[in-house]
Amino acid sequence: MNPPPPFSDPLSRRDMLRRCGAGFGTVGLAALLGDVAARAAEAPRASDPLAPRAPHFRPRAKRVIQILANGGPSQMDTFDPKPELTRFHGRRLPIHLETERPTATALGSPFTFRRYGQSGLEVSELFAPLAEKHADDLCVIRSMHTDTPVHENCLRLMNCGASIMARPSIGAWVTYGLGTENRDLPGFVVLVPKGMPVAGADNWQAAFLPGSYQGAYLETQDKSADQLIEHLRNPAVSPAEQRAQLDLAAALNRRHLAGRSDPALEARIHSFETAFRMQVAATDAFDLGREPAHVREMYGDTAQARQMLIARRLVERGVRFVQVWHGTLQPWDSHDNIEKAHRRLAQESCQGITALLTDLKQRGLLEDTLVVWGGEFGRTPTVELSQGEKVGPTLGRDHNHHGFTMWLAGGGVRGGMVHGATDDFGFRAVQDRVHVHDLQATVLHLLGLDHERLTYRHSGRDFRLTDVHGHVVRRLLA
Repeated sequence: MNPPPPFSDPLSRRDMLRRCGAGFGTVGLAALLGDVAARAAEAPRASDPLAPRAPHFRPRAKRVIQILANGGPSQMDTFDPKPELTRFHGRRLPIHLETERPTATALGSPFTFRRYGQSGLEVSELFAPLAEKHADDLCVIRSMHTDTPVHENCLRLMNCGASIMARPSIGAWVTYGLGTENRDLPGFVVLVPKGMPVAGADNWQAAFLPGSYQGAYLETQDKSADQLIEHLRNPAVSPAEQRAQLDLAAALNRRHLAGRSDPALEARIHSFETAFRMQVAATDAFDLGREPAHVREMYGDTAQARQMLIARRLVERGVRFVQVWHGTLQPWDSHDNIEKAHRRLAQESCQGITALLTDLKQRGLLEDTLVVWGGEFGRTPTVELSQGEKVGPTLGRDHNHHGFTMWLAGGGVRGGMVHGATDDFGFRAVQDRVHVHDLQATVLHLLGLDHERLTYRHSGRDFRLTDVHGHVVRRLLA
């Protein structure tokens, strides 16, 4: 065999393979060692997956309340005033609109806007009570945009970082990264008055993360803890007997688990233990009758009010992530008569949201509790056309993923500010654009988590909430 040519000479295909052959084996070994290291890193989580864990760096927020106005509120009727749209009301706009359904002429907002607070934040009359008390606490992003005008896809993208694939939700990622501060309650709780939103449990799924990180779904239309959580108490067995039964089941399950990897069984063992401890903790957390009368009066006596008060009681007790949904399917999806529909929806939710921020602030919790409000997309500045036999305007707005508004409060964000802008008519984000992945990266950053480092190995690669996208929007940080 001739000696190989020096490196300065061109390599033949045979020489290249001869020199690199050992490297292929090293690549395979590195992959195997990486899987072993990943499993070793996960080992401590198996015994107590929700144990508190240190963030990547010093956090500004410790917990999150995500308020979902599911269906897509109209930005130009809530937090993004457009006087030019009002000037064009009833006329064709001088821009091309890419809409999901046929739309016609400009539809000026039927609601008036005013400036509030020292910041002079402009807010619609729909949320005037919120603005009067908390304009200087709100960090309003008017340049949000997303990928599609479809409810299901956009909700999955907003909550899970992927519009179609089964991926872990943001609440699951946060509890995976940080654990929870209360071992007697779930780390991630989902509140819905009744029924499911569009895309259902996909919005709070754990997907390929261990099942312990999935959101615990509760319908809040009922008022007592026993009604909120089914089978909270066992009328036939004493707590001591239940404890003995649970210990026996846990011992049998762990014996079965020994020597094999079964994430579903690990999650089941943990859920049994959490369910037992919740018999005491949940009775306290969900019993709103323990709140003073003046606090209950501040929130109001509606499904939305109860949800907001429950959310405050949960984060106060160390629950890491709480999702609060407005209602079944997509209540903010105002395709028809937006003036009547949006006014009703705002009346249902504004008092509770205002009370939540006031209550958190009074208790010193707002500074390290991040509150996020918004829908999955916005709405068009033009009137939607009906699809029936008699085509005509509906006085509603179609879906719009090109530009919409969300706001944040507390948890280390700058209050009393507006970030970004849409065009003169509110259709497309044109200045300091913020994609959903950017918002997710920013939320994780506020919690002390690097969105590029918070990963989980699945199917041979590392996954993260923001996939391969996302940038922290540093201008939003206090």
